[in-house]
Formats: sequence, structure tokens, C-alpha cells
Amino acid sequence: MKFNHKLCWFALSSSLLFGCSTTEGERYDLEDDVPPQQPISVEHVEGVTPRYEPYSLGGNKDYTLRGEDYTIVKDARGFTEKGQASWYGKKFHGHLTSNGEIYDMYSMTAAHKTLPLPSYVKVTNTDNGKQTIVRVNDRGPFHEGRIIDLSYAAAHKLGVVQAGVANVEIEVITVEKPASQLGNSKHPNYIIQVASSQHQDRSEALAAKLSDDLGVDSFVQPANNVYRILLGPFADYDETKATLSEIKGSGYHSAFIRKHNSK
Repeated sequence: MKFNHKLCWFALSSSLLFGCSTTEGERYDLEDDVPPQQPISVEHVEGVTPRYEPYSLGGNKDYTLRGEDYTIVKDARGFTEKGQASWYGKKFHGHLTSNGEIYDMYSMTAAHKTLPLPSYVKVTNTDNGKQTIVRVNDRGPFHEGRIIDLSYAAAHKLGVVQAGVANVEIEVITVEKPASQLGNSKHPNYIIQVASSQHQDRSEALAAKLSDDLGVDSFVQPANNVYRILLGPFADYDETKATLSEIKGSGYHSAFIRKHNSK
């Protein structure tokens, strides 16, 4: 049977898109969300440290839910928002987030309806003045007036768990791509070969889609009537491996890393 990457990715992305917003049949073990049985101590809990990350392949497309259209923010620099924060915990613990990660209620993460995934956000509880930084990797909350869904740990840190909701202000923290990853013409770089095809138009369309989804450069390399879909170049090997992992997770299991010499 011929493997259909498009159908595979459509099915995967559909199941991931609304990580903390809906119940899909028997997807979740609990009908209602609850905190962990043993409350955690927050003395050791710190906000995450923002770092540069390419946008994930999953969860970054515009979507429609319950008749409402949501447009993903393309450039989140300077983004701020005021509204209410809620939280989610044990019901979703261990399940997939919208970008394909595993939700951990003890980590400092959050869900937002339209910020690109992942994003780093400073959250200020304006009711008590507490602040922390979270990493947004999920979609939600889909309740009027609520702008962010905090993990249990983040909500505990900000004093949101006790009240259920709190008034907050959020501010995106943008980390630019390090100069060391911008490429160096004197040294070999890395590229990822995703797939190859005999159809130039389809290859170029896929390259453009992957570039938009991941926030990385792409190009098509023709050779003997075959068109190779390539991502990069990357100067940092760890970033290359992380991107390759996302590509393989979306169904392109034969993707691999190649060395690429800039001229």
C-alpha cells in the first residue's frame, strides 16, 4: 500500500490541534479536570528560561472551532494581551498537546488560542502581582474572556489554582535566532532531505509548506528529473536533529541529514 503522507499528517494534526479544549470520545481518563491528589510545593518551581526554538510542525495552522475562526499570529514580537487565566491539570496529564508534545501538569507550560507554538510568555497575575514565565505549547482556552490556560504548576505558582481563574496580563518574550546558527560560508552546514518527487510543482508546494510550518528555509534541488525537498541550511547540528525529529514525527520517516557546503 502506498503511504499517503498528507492524509497521515492531516489525521495527526487534527487529533493534536485542540489539546486542552475538547474531549474526544474516550481520549481522556477523567470526565472532569482535577488537581493532583498530592499538592506540590512551589518553592522550587521557577519560570522557564526563554530560548530560540523553531516553530513546531504541528498546531500552527489557522483553524475553525465551534464556528469561530482563529488566525495564528505570524510575528509575535511585542505581543501583549489582558484577560483571564484558567488552568488545566490531571485530566490532560500525559496526553498530547497541540504541537505533539506530552502535557505535564508539573511543568511550566500553557495554552493560547493563536500564539505560535512554542512561544515564551511572561504572565502577570494582576490580582496579586505575582509573575512567571511559561512556554506555550498547546491551544485553548475556548471560554469567553479567558486568554491563557496555565499548567497546574504555573497556576499554582501564580496563585490561580485556588480561585480557579485570575486576571492576568501576558507578554511574549522573543528570542532571536543565535548568530552561531545563521550559517557560516567557511564551514559545512547541514540540510535535511525530506523527500523526493518527479513532480516539480508538488515538491515546491511541500517545501513552501514545511518552511512556513517550521520557520526554517527550504528549497528544491532538481537532479535527473527528480526534485528533492530540502530544509536548511542549518549551522547548528542540535537544531538540525530537532527539526528532523519533527519531520519524522509528521510521517516522513525516510528524511535524513546531509552535509551542505556553502559557496
